[in-house]
Amino acid sequence: MADDTSRKRTVRGRKITASREQKNGRKAKKELARTASNAGERNGDSPLSDPEAVVPEPFVETDAIRSLRDRIDGWLEADQPVHLIGPTGCGKTALALSAAAERGRPVVWLNGDEAVDTAALVGSHAGGERYEENDQFVSGVSKKTEIVRERWVDNPLSVAVREGATLVYNEFSRSDPAAHNVLLSVFEEGVLERPGKHGDDRTIDVHPEFRAILTSNDVEYAGVHEQQDALLDRFIGVHVDYYDDETEREIVAAHVDLSEDEIATIVDTTRALRDELEIVIGTRAAITAAKGLTVFDDRAETDEDGEFDDETLANVFTDVLAPKLVGENDGDIDDLRSRITETI
Repeated sequence: MADDTSRKRTVRGRKITASREQKNGRKAKKELARTASNAGERNGDSPLSDPEAVVPEPFVETDAIRSLRDRIDGWLEADQPVHLIGPTGCGKTALALSAAAERGRPVVWLNGDEAVDTAALVGSHAGGERYEENDQFVSGVSKKTEIVRERWVDNPLSVAVREGATLVYNEFSRSDPAAHNVLLSVFEEGVLERPGKHGDDRTIDVHPEFRAILTSNDVEYAGVHEQQDALLDRFIGVHVDYYDDETEREIVAAHVDLSEDEIATIVDTTRALRDELEIVIGTRAAITAAKGLTVFDDRAETDEDGEFDDETLANVFTDVLAPKLVGENDGDIDDLRSRITETI
């Protein structure tokens, strides 16, 4: 009888050991699932950004800029995705980031290009993770089971809709329209479908605080794709043009240490060239020219404030605008320099 009791106790002890192994296995599975779903955060590459960290520095606010941002804020409050459209270098991206930060929600940044596909938006499998379960239920027998699980990594759109972030999709129209099919259900039905996932994990219900701001150049620009009408019909289109003279002066002044007269000369030249030349000349060109003139202008201290040397001014603006003629022959660059000199 004593031997029987001893045997039963031994068996019970083995069962306890096996139970602990199974419990540890279950815990390992849960931990694996948790770490897989938070892979981005674990690797330090989460797309979520603090709203205060995304505000462009410096960012100038004038009546014209505040008016545009108020329109954007209003449509976002109405739960409508906003599409900012306008020429390159006019300040669309800075405006989008400022409006996104104003909401006080986390911000997710996405930059469009030819390589963006559905997986780049929603996520994909990124290798596998493995762990072992040791089963010693039977005395003298050790069974090891290796479990391999594919690791899914959420990409910006999935993170934004789940966390209620503000998605800033820059250069939206540079991406292939086919990649944007997943956006239709997001804006129409409030559901994001994730191809590659299965079961309940295939979809994410869109967080009520999720919002989207997209920026695009005008359709006539190179590298711009015409997006599908079914998607564009769900956007609010806000056209952003070049700012007025006062606003452009304020923006340039925020980037360089020059006098008001000097900044006025640079902005006036930029606006005159914008009217005379057939190339796109944005506010960014004025900022770049101003930075160049702080280096290359060698006027004597007795020269009149705000009067740059014409040759220096022409050289700087030629250098700033020449990249827009990449691939053209030298004669076109010479013609550009001549027309800039005439305008000055």
